[in-house]
Amino acid sequence: MRDRESRESAYQGALRRLARRDHSEAEIRKALGKSHPESDVDDAIRRLREERYLDDAGFAARFARNRLAHQGQGRYRIRQALRAKGVSGPTVEKGLEAALSEVSETAALEAMARRYWRQRTGDDPRVRMRRVWAALVRRGFPAGLVSERIAALWPRWKGAVAGLEAPATEETVGEA
Repeated sequence: MRDRESRESAYQGALRRLARRDHSEAEIRKALGKSHPESDVDDAIRRLREERYLDDAGFAARFARNRLAHQGQGRYRIRQALRAKGVSGPTVEKGLEAALSEVSETAALEAMARRYWRQRTGDDPRVRMRRVWAALVRRGFPAGLVSERIAALWPRWKGAVAGLEAPATEETVGEA
């Protein structure tokens, strides 16, 4: 009887967490592991998957879509955040691919660029271009795409970003 109550307690705990916000399987496993035996956690995870309350592929796609559309983050930053949440590499890539098919990374980048540009009207335009470029690369957008889009947005000042390169770690963000 106690065993059944313990399994149900783990399952209910996971449901409460999922009711508040979306979680990856690793996040649920970690949270439940603090107060429940591993066998109960495994049982709860299995049950949640069967009932489709827990789905890392769907979680990755929703997370990426939200970060792109509403938080102005690029693919590298999103990839890093999903890996930090314990989502596996192939699942991260599928989620990013799904999100990028629905939300334009270019549109998100341009919206962030325009916002940053408007907020720094006191800077010399050449300095502002370099700062916009650096801010967007830090937000996880590909350096080539950033250079291309801000040069198209402000062609008069495009020479200010000529020769700028992303840090050597751009391609490997989040792979550690």
